[in-house]
Amino acid sequence: MNFALYIAKRYLFTKSSSNAINIMTIIAAFGVVVAAAALFIVLSGFGGLKEFSLGFSSVVDPDIKILPAKGKSFVLTEKDSASLANIKGISTFSKIIEERVIVEFDNKNLLVTLKGVDANYLDVTKIDSMIIQGNWFESGSGQMVSGWGIAHNLSMGILDYGKNPRIYVPKPGKGQISSVKGAFNSLTALNIGVFQINEDLDNTYVFTDIVNARYLMNYNKDQVSAIELKLMPNSDESEVIAAIENSLGDKVIVKNRAQLNDALYKMLNTENLAVYLIFTLVIIIALFNVIGALIMMILDKKQSLHTLFNLGATTKDIKKIFFLQGSLMTILGGIIGVVLGIIVVFLQQKFSLLMLTTSLPYPVTLELVNAAIVLITIVVLGVLASKIASSRISETLVRS
Repeated sequence: MNFALYIAKRYLFTKSSSNAINIMTIIAAFGVVVAAAALFIVLSGFGGLKEFSLGFSSVVDPDIKILPAKGKSFVLTEKDSASLANIKGISTFSKIIEERVIVEFDNKNLLVTLKGVDANYLDVTKIDSMIIQGNWFESGSGQMVSGWGIAHNLSMGILDYGKNPRIYVPKPGKGQISSVKGAFNSLTALNIGVFQINEDLDNTYVFTDIVNARYLMNYNKDQVSAIELKLMPNSDESEVIAAIENSLGDKVIVKNRAQLNDALYKMLNTENLAVYLIFTLVIIIALFNVIGALIMMILDKKQSLHTLFNLGATTKDIKKIFFLQGSLMTILGGIIGVVLGIIVVFLQQKFSLLMLTTSLPYPVTLELVNAAIVLITIVVLGVLASKIASSRISETLVRS
């Protein structure tokens, strides 16, 4: 066995002659364990919050969305549709017409986003699972489904045959408007359902059949605002995107779910990085205790070091002993801390120890990558701390 490693292990697992040094070593090791466990738990918590936040957007956001490169719409011919259907990895796709409109109900007006979708839309997203009142509209009907915030602001219920909402869209064109009536395309609809996802979406979207949106926008049959696609399981997203771009050319741009929620992803990743850096600082502070404990042990073992030096050990060998002792302390502390963190996260997942609301447990994710991040952080910083402490050993110290 390596001489320096053998002595380091003996020093690590045996008590010192000084009770104060034993207490200081225990505090240092305990600090590493707690810091490692805390970092793992916080990373798991933020991972859960990220997954929870993105879970809402995934309800209405497709795996891939095709948008016009210029303007608000593009032409999707029958040939283009057939070409998309033949791309390997695409499960299904839905044609979309989307525009800002005015919804009038009971003398109240509200500016919202109208999203006209075809019959395939429910195969692309799970929006119908978020309906809290009523049902999803029937294809080819004059029905619509509104967000809870829109229905609340307009005091609009569902299946109110006596008072129907009316949708207005400004007519395209130039020149002076001769009358208010002639300035808008309009359509009377029946609100048949209300969905609730999050505040932003609830106050923004009204869904209806694509035929109604096409009428309001004066679009041709092949004219669409976007195409939303659902991918097959285990399909290669980058290959599918490349195939779409090759098929439809430069008239469109293609975005995946992360690009559609670019601001949200950046915010969550920035918060995650900030928390990691803050808790890394906590680990650094905890490792100051390790440095202090090692230096105190060096002074306590001064006579033993002198004996080792007389037996032939070099100053470099003695430095290596305490370097390995500090490294072992931090590595073992990090492993124990990660194991404790895994236990806490597992218990939260199984038994919901911490609740956000009476019915919603705090979301956490149990990921090996978080364990790897914590252990790498602990090992790197622990090695640096041990190097600093062991560098205090000099030839003068071991000779005297």
